[in-house]
Amino acid sequence: MAPQTRFLILVPDGAADYALDELDGQTPLQAARTPHMDQLAAAGKGGLVQMIPPSRHPGSDVGNLEIFGYDSTQYYTGRAPLEAASMGLDMGPDDIAFRCNLVYSEGDTLVDYSAGHIESEEGRLLVEQVGAALGTDEIRFFPGVGYRHIMVFRGGPEGLVSYPPHDIMGQSARSHLPTGEGVEIIHDLMERAKPILAAARTNLERSNRGERPANGIWLWGEGRPLELPSAQERYGLQAAVISAVDLVRGIGACAGYEVIDVPGVTGYLDTNYEGKAQFALDAFRGGKDLLYVHVEAPDEAGHNGDASAKVQAIEDFDARVVAPLLSGLAEDGVPVRGLMTPDHRTPVPLRTHSREPVPFVLWGQGVEADPMQAYNEVAATQGSLQLENGHQLIKALVRA
Repeated sequence: MAPQTRFLILVPDGAADYALDELDGQTPLQAARTPHMDQLAAAGKGGLVQMIPPSRHPGSDVGNLEIFGYDSTQYYTGRAPLEAASMGLDMGPDDIAFRCNLVYSEGDTLVDYSAGHIESEEGRLLVEQVGAALGTDEIRFFPGVGYRHIMVFRGGPEGLVSYPPHDIMGQSARSHLPTGEGVEIIHDLMERAKPILAAARTNLERSNRGERPANGIWLWGEGRPLELPSAQERYGLQAAVISAVDLVRGIGACAGYEVIDVPGVTGYLDTNYEGKAQFALDAFRGGKDLLYVHVEAPDEAGHNGDASAKVQAIEDFDARVVAPLLSGLAEDGVPVRGLMTPDHRTPVPLRTHSREPVPFVLWGQGVEADPMQAYNEVAATQGSLQLENGHQLIKALVRA
């Protein structure tokens, strides 16, 4: 293959779904108007891929690790270390990172895993207040993006059973607290954070505006630092990643990808789609060989159980990310080979992730078309490639 060929990975997070009554028996991918994604499917070849191994939970951490080309049964250490890597946190070998969600509960019921999709500045103020009150030499809190933050516990407990808060909305928080040896201090931190947050001026202002306050922290996804062989070592490629989500950025950082900051990315419907496309084009023009472009909005809509928002997120991805990328690359005359795939399904009825296979397509330089004619779960059954694991995909992309 000519060395000037560029490689593009597009990830509409959680876009795959089930057939929904509210969409007249179609999935959101089928119902959405996606002419550019369908064009790629018709011009390329694809199928269904079993992204989530049987031994792993169907999380974005596992799914994206697989898309990056790493066998999650071998490399996965936990979700929080990936997000800590994205934030540039210096973790030692005895440090255990925990994801720290800002959440909203009513009594014992966990109502909202995101505290009303709290904005990053408000989230930062709240986490800094919690850290000032509860932090020690061993326990440190670090603000992230929106509701997503990190606690690092030197010598803390590991091997716990913890629950992603987006999996237990509407359920008892007490019944889903982390379990395992040494977990008492984790429970204590979560409990002691409640009065701190209740008294925080930021939350009082949110309540006065009719918005949900962040009245709790939820600690989960713990693990030790992750080490990965880089894309340069494996494929001889200079790579970069674009995402609003710390765990995706963290995988990229661990794998030697440049993490590109795009202003205005939020991880939801109001994210800067056009900025992601433009920064990706600029990165290719600046000499990058491989771009990983991730959009979180379809996943968040699925977690919220909102079919119409999910259709909108998919249509925005098609019109505002895929279309300008294809147009810009064609204008530049750069030979490109691409991969498009979700990391898992986030079915609207479940409001959480599931492990069924997801549709994918390979297109571009040297790829011959197969019978797959559209980009959705049903059309993918006609594709010529039915794969048993996700980490095969990047090999098919860069070595075919």
